[in-house]
Formats: sequence, C-alpha cells, structure tokens
Amino acid sequence: MLISDAFVLGAGLGVRLRPLTDSIPKPLIPIFHKPLITFALDHLISVGIRSFVINTHRLADRFTEYFGSGNYSEHPIRLVHEPVLLETGGGIKNAEALLRNGPFITYSGDILSDISLETLIEEHFRRGNDVTLGVRDTGIASAIALQDGRVVDIGNKYGVAGNYDFANVAVWNPIIFERIPPNQKISFIPVLADWIGQNGKIGGAVLDQGKWFNVGSTADYLRVHRTILSDKWRPSFLQDSRWPAAVDKTAEIAASAKLLGCSVVGPGCRVGSDAVLEDTILWTGAQIASRSHLSHCIVRSHQSVSGVHSDAVI
Repeated sequence: MLISDAFVLGAGLGVRLRPLTDSIPKPLIPIFHKPLITFALDHLISVGIRSFVINTHRLADRFTEYFGSGNYSEHPIRLVHEPVLLETGGGIKNAEALLRNGPFITYSGDILSDISLETLIEEHFRRGNDVTLGVRDTGIASAIALQDGRVVDIGNKYGVAGNYDFANVAVWNPIIFERIPPNQKISFIPVLADWIGQNGKIGGAVLDQGKWFNVGSTADYLRVHRTILSDKWRPSFLQDSRWPAAVDKTAEIAASAKLLGCSVVGPGCRVGSDAVLEDTILWTGAQIASRSHLSHCIVRSHQSVSGVHSDAVI
C-alpha cells in the first residue's frame, strides 16, 4: 500500500554537535557537500513519498533559505515552525492538519541510512498495526522490547527488558493524533507505552541490514566521512551519480597543495600553495592560506584559516 506523506524531524537543538551547529541546524550539515536531511528525503522519495512536512525550531530561517522554493526534487515541502520545542510526540500532533489523511512515515532528519524502508512499510500493513517502529540492534541502547513482531514494552514500563533501539523511522496511522494531547511538549515514548497497556497494535520491524549513522559528535562527523570513503558507500536511492566527491568541482586547489587521508573540500573553497590538509573537511567557501597545515579539522563555511591547526573546529 502506498504511503504518500512523510514527517521529517528537523527541530532538534544539535547540542552534542556544537560548535558545528552554532550557525546551522544539524540536519543541514554537509556530508560530502550534501545536506544531511536531503538523504532522508531521497530515501523516502525512493519508496513513493510524494510530499513532506518538516518541523523546525532553532535556526529555522536556515531551513527557509534552503527550501525557499517550497519543494525538493519536485516534491512539495511544508515547514512547520515550533517556537517552543514540542519534542517528538508534540511535533507529530502539531503537524496533524497536514498528515491526518492517511498513514505517514516519520524519519529523523539527522540520521544517515540506507535501511530498508520497504521492509518497515510491508510489516506495518501485513500486521495491521497502528504504529510500526523501525528498530535496530545498535549496541547504543535497548529501550524497546520486541517479541514476535510486537512491541511489548518501551522503557521497561511493564518490566520487560528491551532488546532493540529505535532506528528513528516509523509508520503511523492517523489514529495516533487522538492519543497525543495538543500544545504540549511530549515525547511519543510515553504515549506508545500507555497504548501498549491498552492493547494498541504497536509493531516493530528489525532493520539491521544496511548502514545507519548517527552523527552525534564532531568525532562522529569525521568518522562518517572516513567510513563512506573507505567502504565506498553510496546508498542506492541517490540519483546523483557524482556523490560522494571529495573535492567539489568549484573548489580551487593550488598545484603544490596536498590533500591527505580523508580530506573533503567543499564548493567555492580555495586552498593555497603548499598548504596541507590531513583528514580535514572544508565547508562551502572556506579559504586556506598558503603553507597552512590542518590535521583532523573541520572548517565551517566562509572561514579563512592560516597557520597550523590540529583537532579543531574553525
């Protein structure tokens, strides 16, 4: 069965990724020059999603700038601003008017993954669930207790130990809107936990196949780039055959400059003569002076850098 709408969560604070997120929301940070949230959009388009709702909170104007045309890849996008952060449950309720016409998918705008959305959708309709959570054995957390395809506990509310972590993607029937109080800051976790106790049909699909990156720190950010490069990872749902490109075609790099390890040079960047970049990522418009040496650094957009730097966000 076709699902046509998706709610992509973009309203997080990005606290753990600061200072990278001081001037840009986490979902818009570039991964090999491509904004993180656009991977989610491409992934969803590949399974038939036709329109998107994205919630915003901090630095909402940056989303407006990026999606100023009101669409992405010819798919309409509606931004729903939350002046007060409502968390996951409150955010879903706040978008009710745009999502209540049928089943919809939620997808966190700050993860990078090629897990099987088809498996999740098929499980939802095959089981006749009210909600189906994508789950993974991540080794990070295990709050969700899944038994024979049914979520029987979340957060140990009923004394059943969890065995999976939430994969930040789920399918919901519109009945969920009846269970979330309006205008309240609330996670969907207690809502679902209560529903389980009232015999709600809360299912889970194990999505352990494929990559699943959670960019939670600057170290994670660098590690994701290294993994993509070393594993030659490129999700099949991407239409742009040029991704990932370590050096954008508009960048200017002096012939005597050296790029070592996993170094990424973004659009409009300039790297001067005899400069050395080692495992360093340059965002759009960064300017690196001649004879500079940067190791394990991230240079944010339109910053000018000279001298020697190591393990720094500039």
